[in-house]
Amino acid sequence: MRSMLPGAPWLLAHKSMLKVNQPRKISLYGVDYVMWKDSTETVQALPNACPHMGAMLSEGWCETQKDGTSAVVCPFHALPFDATGCTVLPGSGKKTLSLLNPLELIIQGDFIWSYGGYEPKVAIPAVMNEIAEKYEFVGHTGDRSVETDLLTMLMNMHDYNHQNGTHRDLFRITEVQFHQFIDNGHRSHAFYEMPTAPYTWGEKLRKPDLFLLPTLIKAHLENHFPSLVIFHGEMPLGKAAQCHLFVPEAENRTRTYILLFGQATHPAFRVFGKTYLKFGKVVVDQDADILGKIYPDTPQKIKLNNEVGMDWVRRNFESFPDVVAPNLSR
Repeated sequence: MRSMLPGAPWLLAHKSMLKVNQPRKISLYGVDYVMWKDSTETVQALPNACPHMGAMLSEGWCETQKDGTSAVVCPFHALPFDATGCTVLPGSGKKTLSLLNPLELIIQGDFIWSYGGYEPKVAIPAVMNEIAEKYEFVGHTGDRSVETDLLTMLMNMHDYNHQNGTHRDLFRITEVQFHQFIDNGHRSHAFYEMPTAPYTWGEKLRKPDLFLLPTLIKAHLENHFPSLVIFHGEMPLGKAAQCHLFVPEAENRTRTYILLFGQATHPAFRVFGKTYLKFGKVVVDQDADILGKIYPDTPQKIKLNNEVGMDWVRRNFESFPDVVAPNLSR
């Protein structure tokens, strides 16, 4: 359990990821939950196993109750469970005591956070609310579970040397020019540039989306340990804050997804929002692919330059929730 950092806050979803009155399965700390949103944008979550015969509530449906709230209905015997985990047995006409312990959710605007039932040890980062105030929400993408533990996932995300290997396809990154890492305990910033090999005009005309790729990617990563990495990017048509989220679903399974926010400097930015989301999904898929091709227990006999981000992850993981004195900026 220690490997999943109990006491950290996890951003389970953005409200846009939930369709009204449509149950969805969410996993955290080895437990599956059913989450749903009613017509008033109220979000609820219960353990996913029906207390009758264990059917997955996320495979059921929602029904609006007399008070206007929604109950999730078991797909096996159509038992409805309200937000408190109570149901009404057929023929009784009376509500039972709570049979399912609701997952405590912390709703901040459209963001759905949870500590998974553990005592909070780290505060929810305010940066997501700040981004939502300054930027326009573009959408979400790349939502998938990866068969890897949380530490390995975070090490990959903070390995700045892997960009011209893992992400060479499509982006054609030729090298990583690392500039600076600012270490502030559970928060850090990384600055680097990535020149890319240009596409020909013929390639761009066949795939117009390629016109949106810059010849030099200037990266500013803002990191909030352990659940969030924000890529602040300058694009030809505007600014973007691409937020990569991580959720420990189980000891060896980590969920990741992207929330994309943008500031348009040209009206066409909104038109190409789906293309930027498509690029984000490529990044997630490439990372997931390489994580499935790593021997996890291989001893590291080589250390590359600019592994300071990986060192930051290791130190915070080992000392969590305490903060060890940060390294100097470099």
